[in-house]
Amino acid sequence: MAGILDLLNSDLGKTIISGVSGSTGTDQGKTSSVLTMALPVLMKAMERNASTPEGAQGLMGALSGKHNGSILDNLGGLFGGGVDEEVTNDGSKILNHVLGSKQQGVEQVIGQKAGLDSGAVANILKVAAPILMGVLGKQASQNNVSDQNGITGLLGGLLGGNDTANEQSFLEKILDADGDGSVIDDVAGMVLGGSKSSGGLGGLLGGLFGK
Repeated sequence: MAGILDLLNSDLGKTIISGVSGSTGTDQGKTSSVLTMALPVLMKAMERNASTPEGAQGLMGALSGKHNGSILDNLGGLFGGGVDEEVTNDGSKILNHVLGSKQQGVEQVIGQKAGLDSGAVANILKVAAPILMGVLGKQASQNNVSDQNGITGLLGGLLGGNDTANEQSFLEKILDADGDGSVIDDVAGMVLGGSKSSGGLGGLLGGLFGK
């Protein structure tokens, strides 16, 4: 299975990046950087949420209902007339549900890395989250996912397409932060400080995220 970052490099990914960029008024290169960092973090968080039966059931319900992938069938329409409020409200709810108290910290860290303020990152993620759910919904239906093992396998597979131990630990560190703002010091120091204290992690992420 192709990984989520492979998706961003595909034609569909390019359409999503240019559409999100246009609809949020954000530079396309920076939008691409934000999505490259944020989508694996969101999926890692979903994978955690789906590790409980209730979480898996909730996610599967969303993917078989509202987020069944139909949003991908009309991206031209979605972006062409400007993304409507219903989509961004939906995006806000998804982010809140998936990231909870970590949301602000994640947006700040990604913003620092991409050279954007956290508000701009939040706007990008609000548009991107329903599209990501649509991608997952389409994959779930194509792979006949119907139980907790299936959904965690699907998420793990999409993450695994671009997995390295270091990247995984980066995602864990962002998500394990306690949400009090110190995540910025911990993770941003680790990521932005180059490879001095991070065993090459800064350099690795630089390579992964095209920075």
